[in-house]
Amino acid sequence: MSNVGFRVYKRINRPGKALLEQFKGLPVANIADEMNRLGCMDARIRPLNGNPMVGPALTVKARTGDNLMLHRAIDMAEPGDVIVVEDQGDLAHALIGELMMMWAQHRGVAGVVVDGAMRDIDVLRELGIAAYAAGIQPKGPYKSGPGEINTPISCGGVAVNPGDIVVGDADGVLVINPADAAAVLDKAKGKYKKEMAAREAIKKGTWDRSAYSEEALRAMGCEFIDDVWK
Repeated sequence: MSNVGFRVYKRINRPGKALLEQFKGLPVANIADEMNRLGCMDARIRPLNGNPMVGPALTVKARTGDNLMLHRAIDMAEPGDVIVVEDQGDLAHALIGELMMMWAQHRGVAGVVVDGAMRDIDVLRELGIAAYAAGIQPKGPYKSGPGEINTPISCGGVAVNPGDIVVGDADGVLVINPADAAAVLDKAKGKYKKEMAAREAIKKGTWDRSAYSEEALRAMGCEFIDDVWK
């Protein structure tokens, strides 16, 4: 019988590395636009350093304020994994800090995302591993469990399954179902190309603003009044 709440699934169906590589360098905002603005974690989950990340999710469901299973997850992780932790937004205890993040970096982990708190922010800013959390808290965690590894979790208001593609940059974190990844990637590349063209048009002063003209707004039912407000 499965010990629900205290169990570890040792295997993940990871997306191919060639697919993951193609997401590198694409802004999270562009990808999100092509997912109809869905899949983004809540703005509470913010970057703690400037390191972007792309990788498959290794999920951790932690007991609030307890990092026993997060320790185990770091030791299980393969290079390139992104460890994503459900901590129910708790900010009373930091689940991870300098030493654990250094160990995760040593093991090749691409990033750690915690719906909770981290600590040792000055060191985290200097590390080469991406760090995202809901807050900073100097008080440390418990280590008694229980918890789960590689089961479905919720992080930042988004469902995350083991092996989902997790993308992060300075704007935040996005989660992609691998089954949708190829289609999303193609559309996101197109979006990025259009934005690059728009940048050039802005520099030249030729950016198309017709969609926001008075005529366009009138067609939508907006009223324009040639007078001051009284």
